[in-house]
Amino acid sequence: MSASLAPYTAVLFASYGGPDQPDDVLPFMRNATRGKGIPDERLVQVSEHYMLFGGKSPINERNAELMAAVQGELLRRGIDVPVVIGNRNWKPFFADTVASLVADGHTRVVALATSAYQSYSSCRQYCEDLVGASDGTPLAIDKVEPFWQAPEFAAATARCLVDGFRALSSRMGEGRVRVLFVTHSIPTSMNERSADGTPARRYDAQHRAVAEQVAQLAAEQLGVALTWEIAYCSRSGAPHIPWLEPDVNDRLEEIADDVDGVVAVPFGFISDHMEVVYDLDTEAARTARELGLEYERAATVGVDPGFVAMLVDRLLEQAEVARGERSARGLCRFAEGGCCQPAPRPSRPTSSRPAEAR
Repeated sequence: MSASLAPYTAVLFASYGGPDQPDDVLPFMRNATRGKGIPDERLVQVSEHYMLFGGKSPINERNAELMAAVQGELLRRGIDVPVVIGNRNWKPFFADTVASLVADGHTRVVALATSAYQSYSSCRQYCEDLVGASDGTPLAIDKVEPFWQAPEFAAATARCLVDGFRALSSRMGEGRVRVLFVTHSIPTSMNERSADGTPARRYDAQHRAVAEQVAQLAAEQLGVALTWEIAYCSRSGAPHIPWLEPDVNDRLEEIADDVDGVVAVPFGFISDHMEVVYDLDTEAARTARELGLEYERAATVGVDPGFVAMLVDRLLEQAEVARGERSARGLCRFAEGGCCQPAPRPSRPTSSRPAEAR
């Protein structure tokens, strides 16, 4: 029996978006921080991160590459449907993409968010935005469940870690190596409300489960025991609001006397977003250099064939649910209204660091 995406007639990638040129940066950041009362003066300061890369975020090109890979895998399985993108904070916005799909006659599509994990900002907010964009239109959008639990995701990340570890070892030879799994920090209040709110399924627990799998797979491939831990990047917000810690730069300073080299694994991101090229390739790399540590940033999973095949599997599983051929248990629970609740609003305006992977 051939694979089918019915009743869906298109795939919608739901992403954060990012600027394509210098003139886009400030408008993009206004979109990303809307409602937080942050003045343009502060936005201009943070915009300098983008200006280091010509005012252009890598997120849009990386998304285009992944979309092309997913469409190629769909075609390989005999499924020929459009694969389009809609963004939360930059063109094409969700509303624009929905309008285009409606104009082309689509009435039901499947959405895939470019984030692996469950929290308000990385999952539920995308659901809310998609519902808002399609409300009042004839288009129904079903979103695929976050895929952090997929063994294929861990396997692809492990391959990235193995390559990074070998690259570091080839430069430094013998020495003490620490693996830092790095992901995007979120407020601790959001963490407590992520997924169904149980400690074993919260955002931080999701990452620990993935890190454990990745470290085990990589150690088996390398034939060495790995010492690893989790660190965070891209913290934003008022100082009085607690976020998940430790920050990757702080942790590098703390372990500098105990290690000779570090492999940073950006396992919280599926491709090289600004958090990766600035927070890890620029800031963390500089910190390591100042501390005299050898430093290697492992690749993101990107268009790893196993990862891409898993994404297509998830799309097809969602189609089976829509056709009544598979139980919805374990898939996206947004419709039930009980998952990934937002954190309470802060009492003071937050800072302006946008988060592309969210």
